[in-house]
Amino acid sequence: MTEHSLGIVGWREWGTFPEIGNERVKIKVDTGAKTSCLHAFKIKPFQKEKQKWVRVWLHPEQDSVREVVCEFPVFDRRAVSDSGGHVTNRYVIKTPIIIGKQQFDIELTLTNRDHMKFRMLLGRRALEGRFLVNSAESFLAGE
Repeated sequence: MTEHSLGIVGWREWGTFPEIGNERVKIKVDTGAKTSCLHAFKIKPFQKEKQKWVRVWLHPEQDSVREVVCEFPVFDRRAVSDSGGHVTNRYVIKTPIIIGKQQFDIELTLTNRDHMKFRMLLGRRALEGRFLVNSAESFLAGE
């Protein structure tokens, strides 16, 4: 894709997860983060057909106690530094996401973001080759 054919996103956007019941999550676009992450307030690893999986409990909406429980095969485990420089070993899942008119597979680390303003951060790996960021605007990709 050329620079002119990339989608444009604002500093915050909506993302929809087709494999998580089409749940919509408010996203903070974070060019300082390499990997995207999703809020999971509870994560339980288990085995399924000799493969590692995780059962994940989500609160898709800010300030809501509504729970969504889903399961994913474990794609990876990674040491991730948070904004304070603390390193944690996180599960990584891969799932489709829709932002604006684009649907693509995204790698997401799972972490508890209960005390953060956004349920998800969209990092550079997900932006690369797809979107340019207009940091002065919000919700440019639409609902």
